[in-house]
Amino acid sequence: MTESLQIQLKKGVLEMCVLALLSKGDNYAYDIASRMAEAVGMGEGTIYPLMRRMQNDGLVSTYLQESGSGPPRKYYKLTKSGANALKSQVSEWLVFETAVRKILGDVT
Repeated sequence: MTESLQIQLKKGVLEMCVLALLSKGDNYAYDIASRMAEAVGMGEGTIYPLMRRMQNDGLVSTYLQESGSGPPRKYYKLTKSGANALKSQVSEWLVFETAVRKILGDVT
């Protein structure tokens, strides 16, 4: 797989993955970025603009919470709209994945 194709595939599912992480509980951007970097190799430079866009789109809300080590942290919480978007995206992803697997067959 070429690097550019790999990057495009990751960008295509990044929002869905972040919404999935937040569906398991509120979290702050640095931890989300770390988990995404570990799981799919996306850098934190990609996460922060995405989190802002998701907040502007009403998919997540934010609140500040005191931190034991430093200033208060900005936490992200999945909104009802975000939960609905996640459900829709997962459904679309599963249909797409099934179609791609059918096309690929035994190529791999």
